[in-house]
Amino acid sequence: MRTAKLLFCIVLIIVVHAAIAWSLNRPQDAGVDVPSGKLRSLSFAPYREGFSPIEEKFPLPEHIDADLGLIADKTHAVRTYSILGGMQPTPAFARKHGVEMIQGGWLGDGHASNKKEITALIESVNANPDVVKRVLVGNEVLLRKDMDVDTLIGYIRQVKQAVKQPVSYADVWSIYLKYPQLMQEVDFITVHILPYWEDEPVAIEDAAGHVEKIVKQIEDKAHSMGLNKPILIGESGWPAAGRQRGHAVPSVVNETRFIRSLIEVANRHGMDYNIVEAFNQPWKSHNEGVVGANWGLLTIDREPVFPLTGPVYENAEWLLDFAWAIGLWLLLVAVYFKKLPSLSLPRLLVFLTLAQVLGACLVTLADFLWFTSYSIWQQAYTILLVAANTLLSGLLMQRSYAILAQQPALPELASRLRSSYLFFVVLALYKTYSLAFNGRYLSFPVEQFAIPAIGICGLIACLCLVQRHLHWHMLRFDTLSGGNSQTPRDRLLAYFFSAGMFAVVIGETYEFMAAYDFIQAHPNFSEGLPVALGYTLYNRQLLNWLLCILVLSIPFWASRSGKAKA
Repeated sequence: MRTAKLLFCIVLIIVVHAAIAWSLNRPQDAGVDVPSGKLRSLSFAPYREGFSPIEEKFPLPEHIDADLGLIADKTHAVRTYSILGGMQPTPAFARKHGVEMIQGGWLGDGHASNKKEITALIESVNANPDVVKRVLVGNEVLLRKDMDVDTLIGYIRQVKQAVKQPVSYADVWSIYLKYPQLMQEVDFITVHILPYWEDEPVAIEDAAGHVEKIVKQIEDKAHSMGLNKPILIGESGWPAAGRQRGHAVPSVVNETRFIRSLIEVANRHGMDYNIVEAFNQPWKSHNEGVVGANWGLLTIDREPVFPLTGPVYENAEWLLDFAWAIGLWLLLVAVYFKKLPSLSLPRLLVFLTLAQVLGACLVTLADFLWFTSYSIWQQAYTILLVAANTLLSGLLMQRSYAILAQQPALPELASRLRSSYLFFVVLALYKTYSLAFNGRYLSFPVEQFAIPAIGICGLIACLCLVQRHLHWHMLRFDTLSGGNSQTPRDRLLAYFFSAGMFAVVIGETYEFMAAYDFIQAHPNFSEGLPVALGYTLYNRQLLNWLLCILVLSIPFWASRSGKAKA
C-alpha cells in the first residue's frame, strides 16, 4: 500500500511536469513567412569560437568561404565592416557563392590605422566591381566619439573620389539628425534602427512600426534639405537572449517576429534593409554581455536559431531538458526510496514536488549558463555555479526530509546549509550592486539563484505543513536550517539586500534618464522620471531578480526572538 502511494505520486508529478513543459514549449506563430526564405542583406562577421577582433584573432580564409556558403541561400547580399584583419578574401568567396556585398571599412580613433584601412577599402572595391555594389566608410564612429564629423567627412570624400560605387556612412539614426550635413556628403543614407537599443526601448509588437516611423523621419529631414537620396536600414534586428530593457524582451520568438514583420513592412514600402546579423558573435559578450552575443540567424556552431518560415520554438530542445530533469529526480527518488513510503501523502507530495522543481531549475541553469559562456573563465564560472547549486539542492532535500519526517536536526547539516547560503548571499550582493552601478549589459541572474530562493520557500512550506501554522521565528535561518547559528551581524546582510534593491531600481531608471535621445524627448526631470520609472518597473526580469533577493533576505530579517522548532 505504501509503495502504491509512492508510485502514484511519482506518476502524478511526471504527468503534471510533462503537461506544463509541453504547454510552455508549444510552437508559436511568429508572423508572415519570409518570401522565398531569403533576405536582402545580412551583416557578415565570420568569427568563430576562439576568434575575436579584440584579441586580434581574425577569421581564416576557409572560415569565410564556409560561412558564405552557409548563408548564400538565405540572403542576396552581405554587409562587411572591415577590410584588414582577415577579411581581404571576402569578395572572391562572395563571387564564388553568388552573393553581392556592401563592403565597409572600419574607422577608429587612430589616423595611421584609418589611412591603411581606407587604402585597402579603395583597392578592394575597385578590384571587385561585379561583387561590391555599395561602400560604407566607417561604422558608428560618431556614436563612439572616435572622431569629429569634419574628419569623417574627409574620409567619405576621399573614398567617393576613388571609387565608382555609391558611398555612405553607417550610424544610428539620431546621428544623422544631429549631423544633417552627413546627408549632403553621402550617396545614400545608412541608418541603424534597433528598437531594442533605443533610449526608449520599443516593445516587439511596435518594433516594425517604429522602424517605419524612423525611416519616414529621416526621409522628411532629407527632403527638407532639398535631398532625395536612397535610405538603407544598415542594421536592424532583435536579440534572442539577454537582459530585458523596458518593454523590449529578448527571445527566439521575438527575434523571429521582428525580422519577419520588418521584412513585411520593407516589402510593402519598398525599403532597403540589412539584418544584423548572420552569426552569433561570442566575442561581443566582452563589452555587451549575453545580449550582444545573440543577434544571429545562426548560432556560433552554425545551427539555425530560428526558421524564416513556419512556426517557431522558443526552446526546440525542451524535451531533452525535460528528460534530464526527470532523470535527476528519479535518481533522488531512488536514494530516498525506502524512506519515502513512511511519509503521509501530503508530505510525500511536497517532498517530491520540491525535488522536481529543484531538478528542473538545475537543468535550466546548466543549459542556459553553458550556452551563454563564451570564454574559459565563463565556462569555469558555470561549472562552479552548477556544482554549488547541485550541492545546495542535496542539502535542501536532506533538510526538507528531516522536517517532514520530524527527525532531530543535525548540526553538521545545518552548518553546511548555512555555509552554502552565505556563498550565494555574498554572490547575490555582488551581482545586485553590479547591476545597480554598471548594469546596461549585465543580465539579471535569476537562473543562478532560483534554487537558493526556491529552497527557502520549500523549507518554509515543509515547516508549515508539519507545524500547521506560520510564526515569524520559522523564517529565521537557524530554524530553517535546524541549527543555532543566527548572529546579530546577519541583520547587516538584510540591510545590504534592501539597499541593493533600491539601488537596482534607481540605477536602471537613471540609465534611461541619462540617455541623449531620452533627454531630447523628456527635457524636464519631472516629466522624464515617471516615464523612466515606468520602463524600469515593467521589466519582468528586474522584478524577478528583486523577488529573488527579497526571498534570500527573509531568513536574515527574521527576529531572534522566539524559540526555534524543527
